[in-house]
Amino acid sequence: MIRAFPGGTSVTHLSVYSGLCPDGLAGGTPHLHTASTEAYVVVGGSGALRTLDPSGLRETPLQPGSVVWFTPGTIHRAVNRGGLTVVVVMANAGLPEAGDAVMTFPPEIVADPDRYARAATLPSGEPEAVLDNAARRRRDLAVEGFERLVEATESGDPAPLERFYDDAASLVRPRIAQWRRIWQRNVAAQTAHTADILDALERGDGRHLRAAALLQAPPSATAGFGMCGRLRTYDVRNPLGGEDPP
Repeated sequence: MIRAFPGGTSVTHLSVYSGLCPDGLAGGTPHLHTASTEAYVVVGGSGALRTLDPSGLRETPLQPGSVVWFTPGTIHRAVNRGGLTVVVVMANAGLPEAGDAVMTFPPEIVADPDRYARAATLPSGEPEAVLDNAARRRRDLAVEGFERLVEATESGDPAPLERFYDDAASLVRPRIAQWRRIWQRNVAAQTAHTADILDALERGDGRHLRAAALLQAPPSATAGFGMCGRLRTYDVRNPLGGEDPP
């Protein structure tokens, strides 16, 4: 029986940061995902999603009931204009946690794996106030790089964005073997399981229905400091319930 969350996805509750950035906007850290599509289901507050891709900068309003998603390579930044809270659904559960995100730090940092790692990593074991300050410094550094990318793209110069894409691919390349194992255990396994069910149903075989189960993934005990805001995660790959019958 496949116990993981449907479709090999993950789900997270996000409270977007409210503190102001140097550019006067409140919100999260601009970044992209190199392999995974991300979706927002807005459940409270108001704000916007600022995205940048080769076609330019775009701002999409967000309000309760909004559902938007963006593919790999879309640089995105959540802007909080009043209590913005979102349920985030991510493709390829396990990959985002394994590093499938690259923040838009200035190019000299993104091009250097060691400098990037130092800029991207929050301290561990520190009081919440220290972590909050570190997350905001990281965000502000990414906003600086994001604004440079926006300026170049909007002025008709694609080179900085192209260079950022190349550097992002280089940063994650050492992780691909690990990512492939995660993907095979999660997404590929669910796809193969569905194919087996369809084959069985085509034969008139409904034995898999007898393994029906209710599963639950309780939220994490505390909300961590993510790129876009405070995150309450759910362990959707190891849910409670659905034990195999004796």
